[in-house]
Amino acid sequence: MFPLLYLLLALPIILTLLFRPRNHKKANTTSSRYCLPPGPPCLPFIGNLLQIDGSIPHISLRQLSRVYGPLMSLRLGRVRVLVASSARMAEEVLKTHDLALCTRPPRAGQQKLSYNGIDLAFSPFGVYWREMRKTCIVHLFNSNRVQTLAPIRAQEVRKVMEKVSKSSFESRPFNLSDAMVSLAGTIVCRMAFHKGSYEEVGEEGSRVQGLINGTQAMFTSFFFSNHFPLLWFVDSLTGLNRRLDKTFQELDRFCQETVDEHLNPNRVKHEHDDVLDVLVRTMNDGSSRFQLTVDHVKAIVMNLFIAGTDTAAAALVWTMTYLMKNPTAMEKAQEEVRQVVGRDKGFVDEQDVKQLPYLKAVVKETMRLQPPAPLLIRESNEDCILGGYTIPPKTVVHVNVYAIGRDQEIWGDDSEEFRPERFMEKPGDDNKKGLDFDMVPFGGGRRMCPGMHMGLAIVHLTLANLLYGFDWEMPSGMERQDLDMEVILGLTMHKKNALCLMARKYL
Repeated sequence: MFPLLYLLLALPIILTLLFRPRNHKKANTTSSRYCLPPGPPCLPFIGNLLQIDGSIPHISLRQLSRVYGPLMSLRLGRVRVLVASSARMAEEVLKTHDLALCTRPPRAGQQKLSYNGIDLAFSPFGVYWREMRKTCIVHLFNSNRVQTLAPIRAQEVRKVMEKVSKSSFESRPFNLSDAMVSLAGTIVCRMAFHKGSYEEVGEEGSRVQGLINGTQAMFTSFFFSNHFPLLWFVDSLTGLNRRLDKTFQELDRFCQETVDEHLNPNRVKHEHDDVLDVLVRTMNDGSSRFQLTVDHVKAIVMNLFIAGTDTAAAALVWTMTYLMKNPTAMEKAQEEVRQVVGRDKGFVDEQDVKQLPYLKAVVKETMRLQPPAPLLIRESNEDCILGGYTIPPKTVVHVNVYAIGRDQEIWGDDSEEFRPERFMEKPGDDNKKGLDFDMVPFGGGRRMCPGMHMGLAIVHLTLANLLYGFDWEMPSGMERQDLDMEVILGLTMHKKNALCLMARKYL
């Protein structure tokens, strides 16, 4: 494995020596137009790739930024990269120069799985992206629509509570990681597509879980073509392209089935159109400013399902993990929800959630320490000035949300500690709507996550009921300090190992 890796890394150097640019004068003139920020020394051709741990790049970049400053430059293979690691630099990227930095760089895995970049998350900024975002917000993500769909969230959370009760009665550990993915996926499918719970159709649950895992793996795999365009063939030699094609075929089959359900004239009609109804109708009547195809619609299905499921599930698992490691915060959150709701009601509804400031502070503190997306990725589409440096087009820019959330200049000497009280001392907008750049768990500017309200509604309601209905303990033979905090990256940052806990019924 390692000899092959070193051989592959050495191959670009050989190619570079064989194919040097002939017009040195022109190359030097072009580079002299720009002034890039400081960064670590890089090796010929491969740049700084060996200095970045691919499994935890946000941590590697944070460590480097402590040496080279809040805005540093790197070269990852042939790709020029800037990393913003402070709230001030995040504001420049996400607000001041948002228009110049509002597109996304094309990457092999993402391009394939997003139907060649025609989805909402990875499509370039332009008319198509604006129209699709508007459609999704109006028919799914706006606050009124999210509130209208509250009964769906309540129904699915009640089902989870029943499962936890059964696990408690049988005195066996409850796998919160699997349960939260299932819950979030079902809620998203019902709200966005009027699709029933995939748990109700036997093996469909395992199929969907496999789709999510496979897609996440492809989004974060190392493709040589992303960093060394001339070495595109290496991805085929390693078998990565074959795995990507297989994952795409499985994902496409799921998306096609979802679209076909909405194309069926005998389909059960619902009171409100879901977002897929609107897209299918737009595709059929040609009312859009551009011609929608089935692939456009399937790309949006992929986005809503994968991203919507992933973010809420990861946030819930991390929140319960931090509460288990911090029993004082757990007791305080449970006391709050039980006092507000009372013992007789039996279920926390979304009106009750509005009266739970400490629970919301717990969620914020979790997202500060473990943001769903630790690195926000943008690409410059024109010359712009960041931190006094002139940045050329086609420069990839990462905003290190993980580093900003642990910055001692913002959060104090206890920035690494889990202390929800800091948000009670510093009250503000519950949702951190991309305007307060000391914490941007949902991004900011034009590319801010449109599903923020939906995601938080799922997280708050589920967490409140888990804390209200049960006391939580470690499985036999385990202590709280045994809980690991290892991560695995995908579209979002998941806990690597499943969170399995014992639930003791409170009510």
